[in-house]
Amino acid sequence: MYDNKSLAKLLLPLIIEQLLIVFVGMADVLMVATLGEAAVSGVSLVDAINNLILQVLFAMTAGGTVICAQFIGKKDDRKASKVGGQLFFITVVSMVIISLLLLFGNHAILSLIFGQVESSVMDNAVLYMALTAISFPFLAIYHSSAAVFRAMGNTKISMYMSLLMNVLNISGNAICIFGLKMGVMGVGIPTALSRMIAAIIILALLQNKKNPLRILRLHDLLPDGGLLKKILAIGIPNSVESAIFQFGKLILQSLVSTLGTPSIAAFAVASNLVTYLYLPGNALGAGMLTIVGQCYGAGEYSQARYYAKKLVIINYAMVSFLSTILIVGRSFFVSCYQLTGLSASLASGLVLAHSIAMILWPVAFLLPYYYRAIGRAAFTMVVAIVTMWLFRVGLAWIFIKVLHKNVLWIWYAMFVDWIFRVIIYVAAFQDKPGKKSDRSSTSTT
Repeated sequence: MYDNKSLAKLLLPLIIEQLLIVFVGMADVLMVATLGEAAVSGVSLVDAINNLILQVLFAMTAGGTVICAQFIGKKDDRKASKVGGQLFFITVVSMVIISLLLLFGNHAILSLIFGQVESSVMDNAVLYMALTAISFPFLAIYHSSAAVFRAMGNTKISMYMSLLMNVLNISGNAICIFGLKMGVMGVGIPTALSRMIAAIIILALLQNKKNPLRILRLHDLLPDGGLLKKILAIGIPNSVESAIFQFGKLILQSLVSTLGTPSIAAFAVASNLVTYLYLPGNALGAGMLTIVGQCYGAGEYSQARYYAKKLVIINYAMVSFLSTILIVGRSFFVSCYQLTGLSASLASGLVLAHSIAMILWPVAFLLPYYYRAIGRAAFTMVVAIVTMWLFRVGLAWIFIKVLHKNVLWIWYAMFVDWIFRVIIYVAAFQDKPGKKSDRSSTSTT
């Protein structure tokens, strides 16, 4: 169903889009770094919460992508369009509720999760959370629109929108931080405005009559129990998996916060740097939902497995290249963040350990997209919950609270989590294509 040219046309815009997303995150941290370690720490604490929310949103839109792609594979564009409308309904309503909670309960939420941190760190965190929370309903519109475009195989639109959003964000940051001296507010306001503008534009583009999928009538936005059930059959397990995963990361961030400001700053910088290693996998995963979803919708089970293995191999090639660059240049990259001696040393060690461990990542985190695309999102949810809490969180708590290790050991616990994910997913992939278990998994969607 896909030759190499078709794969490149689908995947390259996704990779560029992921690159732009991470680039603006790094640019934000670099600009905030000029304001001091308290600002970096405050923004990183909020980003840990924001990432939890955004991962839930991505998980919901991924469910919409899968169902849309499967209906496209069945040549039913009208039903696929209606799925898009249902996706808008569920995501926008959810993000409005969450946005209100964060706006009116930001200090209480931050105190509950992170406990007592330095007052300067908390003040920056409260301000940044309020500003970013305003943009969540617009992010729901943006990512729902992008999900429909991806289901159609059109990944260029979201790439262009990401470029626009990031240019607006970075230029706004530069003006507000360096020109207007607005501090952390100078990061939050451009972020919110750029998301709002991108959401409005991509929604308008989706309604172009040339698109085979678009929201044809307002009635498509009203709740449809049958279609919502199909979206949520993938979206809920996917969201629970993402939420539990990010909540576990919040607990780890809370453990980091007990180690002092140098560890918080080092962990924030290292986490920001290694996100570039995830770029290929995140992009290929988004593409896998479309590719495998359409293959399964068309009944081409063997092709779905073939493309899953091919994308994992491509991911390994990309990860090897990026990890090598990061290992060799880690001292230089860390120095860009203007950390003090102890913070810089810790950050360099974190980057080195993480880059080496990336040999596990493609199977542990890209292959699960295959299972989601065939309707086995509940399986990946269970695996994620068990490995996260048993190994990543459990071992990290022992290392820090019982054995009194440093921040590096939090990631050592994470690597044990990755090892067990690899074992489970490889064992499950041995099922032959087209078996009853595979076919029945798609019947729920």
